[in-house]
Amino acid sequence: MTILHTSRLRLEPFAEEHLEGLHEMNRRPEVMQYITGQPETREQTAAAIARVQRSWAVLGTSWWAFIELASGGVVGAGCIQYARRDATLPADLESLRSNPLEIGWRLHPDFWHLGLASEAAAGMTAFAFGTLNAPGIIAVRHPDNLASGRVMDRLGMHYRGLETWYGERLATHELSRNDWTTARA
Repeated sequence: MTILHTSRLRLEPFAEEHLEGLHEMNRRPEVMQYITGQPETREQTAAAIARVQRSWAVLGTSWWAFIELASGGVVGAGCIQYARRDATLPADLESLRSNPLEIGWRLHPDFWHLGLASEAAAGMTAFAFGTLNAPGIIAVRHPDNLASGRVMDRLGMHYRGLETWYGERLATHELSRNDWTTARA
């Protein structure tokens, strides 16, 4: 499991020690509005941590907790994971390797509009292209989630339309390694 560092954050693979901070974020309706539409229970957050740990063990990538360096607290979460078309996670995680890698993020509302999503996204993108050697990544969002769309734009992603991911029609964006490398040169 890989820990990533940015100027203001440490990205740590989900662990039990992140439960309180992740639940504090995921229990908020405004955070989950475009994700599941419902606040998470503590049990749902704990189950998500277990799923993420399994994904790290099998696939070598999944979700990180965003730890603010100044406070040491959880301020968000993000991922580089294999996307899936179906709503349910398959029993055989290896089967996901034929799907594109997806980047995603969420932040506690107290940390919105500070540039942390873009900062973390840049670090996770570098991991996808550098460590995982991905040819490209996608990002998906509820069509009404314009804030995430702006982060995708800042990352250099291109909108490619509404596609079915996770059993829903979602706005889908993409970024090739070549475009990322060219933009950073």
